[in-house]
Amino acid sequence: MELFKYMETYDYEQVLFCQDKESGLKAIIAIHDTTLGPALGGTRMWMYNSEEEALEDALRLARGMTYKNAAAGLNLGGGKTVIIGDPRKDKNEAMFRAFGRFIQGLNGRYITAEDVGTTVADMDIIYQETDYVTGISPEFGSSGNPSPATAYGVYRGMKAAAKEAFGSDSLEGKVVAVQGVGNVAYHLCRHLHEEGAKLIVTDINKEAVARAVEEFGAKAVDPNDIYGVECDIFAPCALGGIINDQTIPQLKAKVIAGSANNQLKEPRHGDIIHEMGIVYAPDYVINAGGVINVADELYGYNRERAMKKIEQIYDNIEKVFAIAKRDNIPTYVAADRMAEERIETMRKARSQFLQNGHHILSRRRAR
Repeated sequence: MELFKYMETYDYEQVLFCQDKESGLKAIIAIHDTTLGPALGGTRMWMYNSEEEALEDALRLARGMTYKNAAAGLNLGGGKTVIIGDPRKDKNEAMFRAFGRFIQGLNGRYITAEDVGTTVADMDIIYQETDYVTGISPEFGSSGNPSPATAYGVYRGMKAAAKEAFGSDSLEGKVVAVQGVGNVAYHLCRHLHEEGAKLIVTDINKEAVARAVEEFGAKAVDPNDIYGVECDIFAPCALGGIINDQTIPQLKAKVIAGSANNQLKEPRHGDIIHEMGIVYAPDYVINAGGVINVADELYGYNRERAMKKIEQIYDNIEKVFAIAKRDNIPTYVAADRMAEERIETMRKARSQFLQNGHHILSRRRAR
């Protein structure tokens, strides 16, 4: 990889390679953009096939966090860390403490949190070396499990998407097909059930499906059949890339709104569902409840304040739809545009402020 060329193309600010021989730490911290504030993004631990693959993942994820945080209305930029290793057997206290010291050395430019392969316990160890970590144990003033917050944001965003598609944001009587019934989707199903929606669920975890059937009166279907069920709303809450050439012809839903990341296999699939008239709530806008929740920890966590901010995901989804109509573009493009416009506005304001400061300083020197 021509690293500097790649960084210049997508306007990355900084990439830091971190290693600690004694603990086996091999980590890459990517900071994409800090225009809106310090970069916030989780730490992922994964068995990558190569160091280049790890670097590409860190860069891709960091840029994604810039857009996610900007679209969520947070005063935070985007960053991400990947640690190369098997999260089941390579973890140790020294590794995460060493990593915490690297974060501390960035003096607040980057703030981390848990992600795939890392846990609250890992964040607690990092916290021993730096204050720039969120998602720690509640005993330390953290928000705790982010799943309920993410689910509530998806629920709010789904209501906004329903309003766009059906003229009302009421989900009572609507049939919602939920793919995956993990931690986030379980709480989402509870919100939907309480409002009177009818649920169709699937998951490779039969116990999770059985719980949804028993508690919410959901109908269970085979994982391969979820795409083609008769429903009003399809909620992808498991794997990414599930809106693709094979699944799109099966879809009968008028709305796609769920918690899964990277739902579109390729950008062109967003174009296809747009042409089909399906209302798509872009994933990183609708599933931002978790990051909004942990971001509140930076101000001393207040659950009521965090939940009010998460409720605004409804408004953020409506803004995406408004931009899509304004510019006659698919909603996945509109989401990017909304984030980019906010960042660009801040860049211009900052540039103007610096210019004004320079003129004032020049006048003072002239005296």
